[in-house]
Amino acid sequence: MTLTYKGGICTALALSSLLLTGCATQIENAAGKPTVYEDPSTTGRVSGVGIESQDVVGMTDQMMRDMLSNPMLTGRDTSPRIIIDNQYMRNESSSVINTNQLTDRLRIELNRAANGRMVFVARELSDMVQQERDLKRDGVVDGGTIRKTRAQAGADFRLAGRITSLDAVDRSTGTKSRYSQITFEMVDLELGTIVWSGLYEMRKAAQDNVLYR
Repeated sequence: MTLTYKGGICTALALSSLLLTGCATQIENAAGKPTVYEDPSTTGRVSGVGIESQDVVGMTDQMMRDMLSNPMLTGRDTSPRIIIDNQYMRNESSSVINTNQLTDRLRIELNRAANGRMVFVARELSDMVQQERDLKRDGVVDGGTIRKTRAQAGADFRLAGRITSLDAVDRSTGTKSRYSQITFEMVDLELGTIVWSGLYEMRKAAQDNVLYR
């Protein structure tokens, strides 16, 4: 439709503005829910049958106490050198988990509690260490304030482990059950023997609709 008079144009513009305003008032723009901090050692509001924060805290605390009570690891005259990282921590379960969460927390808590009874080798950071050693020996930087060594630290023991699971589903109710087993073992890096073993296991059941990432 073509309008040929000024009053009609104003009326059309006013009608368009009214329609846009009416649409805008129907848009829901409610504020989001505020963030809630939760204790990682307890079951949170979102939980399922997978490995969750309370399981990570519980199992690493248990393994730490068990390792500290083992005389082969903490009763030696010379503190053993130990590697704890996720290189040999295998996840063969149906749970989605970053295994660094297990090994990082275990290593840090052990380092705090051992108080020198264990020495931890940062093998996954050996490239960083070697780069600095090369700069010192090439005269690019000075020797720092720590003693020089012929080579980087070798390790006496290294952590290995495995995560496995067994799942079951009730088809009539949709309830899912998962049995998870997490093993930790400290291996003698000369003999290949296992000087300490730890086991953490759990079974959870739920009508699970939680997505783990």
